[in-house]
Amino acid sequence: MALRTLGAFSSNASSTPHPLCPHKPSSLLPFVPLSPPLPLRFHLPPLKAQATPRCSSSSSASISSPSPIFLPHLQVDEEENEFDRGGPAAEEGDIDEEAEEEEKEDDEASDPILEFFRFRSSSSAHDPKQEGRLSLQRNRRTSWHIANIDFANLDHDGLEDEGQVLLGSPSPSPPQPAEDGVVAEILGVARSLPENATLGEFLGPYAGTVGEGECIELLGRMGEEGLAWGCLYLFEWMGLQEPSLVTPRACSVLFPVLGRAGMGDKLMILFQNLPKGKRFRDVCVYNSAISGFASCGRYDDAWKVYEALEVNNIKPDHVTCSILITIMRKNGKHSKDVWDFFEMMNRKGIKWSLELIGTVIKSFCDDGLKKEALIIQAEMERKGISANIIIYNTLMDAYSKSDQVEEAEGLFHELKEKGLKPTTATYNILMNAYSRRMQPEIVESLITEMQGLGLKPNVKSYTCLVSAYGRQRKMSDMAADSFLRMKKAGIKPTPHSYTALIHAYSVGGWHEKAYAAYENMNREGISPSIETYTALLDAFRRAGETDKLMEIWKSMISNKVEGTRVTFNIILDGLAKHGLYVQARDMIYEFGKLGLQPTVMTYNILMNAYARGGQHCKLPQLLKDMSALNLKPDSVTYSTMIYAYVRVRDFTRAFYYHKQMVRNGQVPEPRSYQKLRAILDVKAATKNRRDRSAILGILNSNFGLKPKKGKKDEFWKNKKKRSIVPRVVGDKK
Repeated sequence: MALRTLGAFSSNASSTPHPLCPHKPSSLLPFVPLSPPLPLRFHLPPLKAQATPRCSSSSSASISSPSPIFLPHLQVDEEENEFDRGGPAAEEGDIDEEAEEEEKEDDEASDPILEFFRFRSSSSAHDPKQEGRLSLQRNRRTSWHIANIDFANLDHDGLEDEGQVLLGSPSPSPPQPAEDGVVAEILGVARSLPENATLGEFLGPYAGTVGEGECIELLGRMGEEGLAWGCLYLFEWMGLQEPSLVTPRACSVLFPVLGRAGMGDKLMILFQNLPKGKRFRDVCVYNSAISGFASCGRYDDAWKVYEALEVNNIKPDHVTCSILITIMRKNGKHSKDVWDFFEMMNRKGIKWSLELIGTVIKSFCDDGLKKEALIIQAEMERKGISANIIIYNTLMDAYSKSDQVEEAEGLFHELKEKGLKPTTATYNILMNAYSRRMQPEIVESLITEMQGLGLKPNVKSYTCLVSAYGRQRKMSDMAADSFLRMKKAGIKPTPHSYTALIHAYSVGGWHEKAYAAYENMNREGISPSIETYTALLDAFRRAGETDKLMEIWKSMISNKVEGTRVTFNIILDGLAKHGLYVQARDMIYEFGKLGLQPTVMTYNILMNAYARGGQHCKLPQLLKDMSALNLKPDSVTYSTMIYAYVRVRDFTRAFYYHKQMVRNGQVPEPRSYQKLRAILDVKAATKNRRDRSAILGILNSNFGLKPKKGKKDEFWKNKKKRSIVPRVVGDKK
């Protein structure tokens, strides 16, 4: 629907650039000659990384273009210019100031009112260098940071998928300016506002002394500290000043701050009430609004902003395309839809850029189209755009998640041959892949290789190592040692680190240590995630302690942690295998109220528990319940029932359900056939030869073994009658 709407408005889009911004947005900071633009820097972070690309500036001033794809916000970077460093420009500034002061003295000599103030005490006079010259004290260069539309959710993001694999290293945070001047005063007021008070009530004394640059800096710094309401009231105060201090740059800084704070309604009101001036019809303002709506998950409103951009004949740029493609990916759109939208924007003259192609490659990799992503990368290289380490990290992560570690290793060697330096995230991707393959020795060697290159392993590196050891039954102690190595290195564990450790204890049968790790986690102030609770529940399920199992589940509910289907199945299996069938049924009802309806696996768990407990008579009723819920039994369902009846030597029912299994096309694997045939051979001493031969006949027919047919002799008809006729004659006699 969104793409059809875009097509309707595409005819109205003008191919000519904006009159006020022919190529890139012009600067809105007054009186500040900015230095030349910085070179383009592109970072395509995994989930929460930041990047600060730059763009070329106009002849009068410079403003960075909103560029990257997964960038958290528009924040203010302050860099000192020659005035701060005492260079030649500072000397020229001093000469200009002296000339201005001499002119002022000549004018003041003929003014009687100023003559009166000249004879006032020096204590009441103000330093002229501090009045109205705040914009000259520091070159407040600002860079565009587009809001992060990769939500943690994600993914989860456990290691993966749970979504815990980094695709890029976070960019270093910008240097914080010194805490002095009027900006520091207002920032201190915003931090210590009394209850039921607004920032605008305390800004009266600053009217006329605060300029546009200071307001933009305040919006950026308060946004970094999470003072979204303070930013909103400051923006309101800026609009009440004469002349108004509201500029397109201020809107571009404020909109992502409101989006990250979840204030989408306020953002929509401000966007709909933007001033009608031409300078507010800037693509940067619209990009920041789209980014803000994406940050709070209001994707429909983000598309409405794009439609307004088309209606106003504002030409979108590569940043607009990058943000919208990321929105489409997060909204579940297929890569084909992404490619169609990319081609439409390409026809409008959008230039290929590293971050734009990065979003397209990421979309294809998420859909598993790795070969197509490599083709796009090759086309990008043909156009003269070299792939960076982030693109390679994205491709490597896609291959590693598909368990194609050899291809990921090939990309790793390719990027090193091109002169690219691997990052910690690059090694984390490889370590996560080998961790899933339960190869801790390779993970150890990768950590050693990292340290040889001067890279420090982070918490994700050690988590991969703990997980690699913990997946093996007899190496839980090595997992614990790796966890202690991480803490000894001064790295604070995360919930995923504790989850890997608890899972290692669970696999090794150390449920007491698993619970001790859970208590240490709470003692350190780390909130357990649903994955942590699931691993802990699995530990006590394996140990058979149902009371502790229910206690942990109630603790999870009291902490308002919603369970998943995996959590549901673990609790159900722990109760049913220990004969608590009524509690298991109640658990199905409780999770049904949470929206987790029973599945085929749920009934397979129940059937297995009933069969092990000698309650095989309940299995046909469970099969009927599955049919009532439109659940189709699979090969595991039928195999469980067959083994249950074979265990009690009821070969007739075993043969019946085997026949149903074959008829419904749910044939188990050949290994299951071999196991069933071995069981039948053990029971060969019983007198149920007819049932045994029937089951063996079905098995032989499935294996393609047909009985040999010999020639019938002339007595074959009389053989059967000879056994029947004497019995009838005997009865008559």
